Amino acid sequence: MSQATKNAGNRGTRLAAKRAGEAPARPDWGFFGPDSVAYQVWSYPTSIALGFSRAVSVEFLDPHLTASVVATDQVMQRTQLRYDRTMQYFTAVLYADAETVLKFSDMLMKIHSRANGHDPVTGKEFDANNPDSQLWIHITAWHSIIKMYEKFGPGKLSRERETEYWADCAKAAEFQTIDPAKVPRSREAVRAYFEDWRPSNTATEGGQAHYDFLVNGVEKVLGDGLGRSAALAGKVLNVLTSRAILSTLPRWANTMGGMRYTKLDALIMATVGTPAVKAFHKYLATHPKAFLKLLDTITPLSTPILDPVLNDKLPLADKVYGIAEAREKFGHTTSPIEQFAAFREARAQGKGPKPYTPRHHDEILAFDK
Repeated sequence: MSQATKNAGNRGTRLAAKRAGEAPARPDWGFFGPDSVAYQVWSYPTSIALGFSRAVSVEFLDPHLTASVVATDQVMQRTQLRYDRTMQYFTAVLYADAETVLKFSDMLMKIHSRANGHDPVTGKEFDANNPDSQLWIHITAWHSIIKMYEKFGPGKLSRERETEYWADCAKAAEFQTIDPAKVPRSREAVRAYFEDWRPSNTATEGGQAHYDFLVNGVEKVLGDGLGRSAALAGKVLNVLTSRAILSTLPRWANTMGGMRYTKLDALIMATVGTPAVKAFHKYLATHPKAFLKLLDTITPLSTPILDPVLNDKLPLADKVYGIAEAREKFGHTTSPIEQFAAFREARAQGKGPKPYTPRHHDEILAFDK
């Protein structure tokens, strides 16, 4: 069986599960109500492809993250599945009910508990649950989402609204091993964070390969075993989306990632590309059925999470939870930081989950099980 056939089958299974698991309404708003800035920014269509692709590309400038991914080769081996599941987690944090978010958080810890080993580039050990690595991923994601929202969406947020956005970012960080006190709370603080990381950024062979692969990720995700029409659409969209992504990244990042954004690319974006990308995403934002159809194609696991958001369906209870309040009510009293400490202690004693093997085909742990 070809890899494309496998991927198509995987998508069919996920789409069937999505349809079977659709619920009429969420129990509550979760941790971010409709008045929160993050709730509004992340639901704009620029987040799904542009923001996410930008984020996962930049992430590979961290050698430890690169080592973790290269060790199992899951991004290139199971591209559509990895994209789908990652989007499922991020959208759940923003839009799922509180108990579901806590379940997803615990499952993410279990999935990452096996992603550890030796980094041959730095000579140090990597761990997917490491708080510093988690913060790097978290900030690149939230920064990329707002960056694309501002450039190809409705535009720049007010100073007050942006402050609220970064406060939401700090709240979302608590579902991983991140210390919320270390999350930057302003545009200036985010810039300072990236400057502090510059000495740690490294252009590894695996990092550059994934940077290229994910900048062009729209083609990979949309055309990965989904039929000729989707493959063709992916190629066409990728011409614009890849350049849209590169246009928002600093030159040093593209150089380190092994990618070029030329004067010709800049001219194309200024004259045709940027207006076209803006128009496409504005159309999706004003046509939720078309947006949901696209979601069904590229991330079916996220569709039931975003469906009530895009169709303005109210939850059963008009309730936005605090994190401590929800942990107490739903019985998830052990935080990710405490779980990480327990995983490390078990590993030190020769116990705990075994690391993933290279190019493994292990059964994927479902977030909602």
